[in-house]
Amino acid sequence: MVKKVTVLGAGSWGTALATVLAENGYNVPLWSRKKEQVLQMTNTRRNPKYLPDVELPANIYPTTALETAIEGAEVVVFATPSHAIRELAKRTSGKINADQMVIHAAKGFELDTLKRMSQVLSEELPLHGEDNIVVLSGPSHAEEVAQKHPTTVVVSSGAPHLAEKAQDVFINSFFRVYTNPDVIGVEIGGALKNIIALGAGMSDGLGFGDNAKAALLTRGLAEIGRLGVSMGAKPVTFAGLAGVGDLVVTCTSQHSRNWRAGFLLGQGKTLAAVLKEMGMVVEGVKTTQAAYALSKQYEVEMPITCELYNVLFADKDPKNAVEDLMGRGRTHELEEVARL
Repeated sequence: MVKKVTVLGAGSWGTALATVLAENGYNVPLWSRKKEQVLQMTNTRRNPKYLPDVELPANIYPTTALETAIEGAEVVVFATPSHAIRELAKRTSGKINADQMVIHAAKGFELDTLKRMSQVLSEELPLHGEDNIVVLSGPSHAEEVAQKHPTTVVVSSGAPHLAEKAQDVFINSFFRVYTNPDVIGVEIGGALKNIIALGAGMSDGLGFGDNAKAALLTRGLAEIGRLGVSMGAKPVTFAGLAGVGDLVVTCTSQHSRNWRAGFLLGQGKTLAAVLKEMGMVVEGVKTTQAAYALSKQYEVEMPITCELYNVLFADKDPKNAVEDLMGRGRTHELEEVARL
């Protein structure tokens, strides 16, 4: 009997993951709360808003029926934006049993509580403690995954056997999956890289070159590591796929929504105008708010995050933000690295 793996969330990432699972031979209910979107996908076998050039395999079944989608599934994958995770988890509570593995592929924090997504899910799914939630992250543009371009990601869980099971579910000839036991580091790396991607796009929008971007990525990674270690992550995680890997792909590609949003900001558009023009969730915006608050809570210096926060939420001119970053007091790079 063909096994069933359900994907909750039919945006670009959820749809891409569904194509990987379909390629691996699973029957894949792809849930969306939007009836019109489900009808479009059912009738055209495409997801026109998010991945218009990708034909959906026959074993992907678009649906709005949440309980039916979950029933009998071996694995349930949460692939909505981070701000929607708690509400969706509440809707699924009581529908997901203890034998069904829960994986999330969201990259962000809950803004009100500053909690990671595995914490949010474990609070709303009483049969799944935090150690039993699996995280999937890493450098992976949905467009490229759906086109079967070589991609490498990482899965993490407090229960090693669950991470290995998730690895088996997803891995194939074009989608390579590693395991990593550092759930905190994997989640933090996946979330915070979106902030630096906003900055990288802004740098490009301002007309700066490769020197500026290299500095931004390097110093941005230092910020991610400082906050991550303060929150309990392992430093080595940020040298891996969920750290520098995801950072590079998100900061250097026009596939990245966060890069595009930053680029438009660098060209002088307001945040409201940028979000309206893009018409999709830009995770880095809310993550900047969350990281700014976390930096205060953990007393961690995050100058890039601070300046981006001021650009996004205090109407600071991007050029002035760059000038203030470049004008900071002198320091020693290796001393900062040693603190990790």
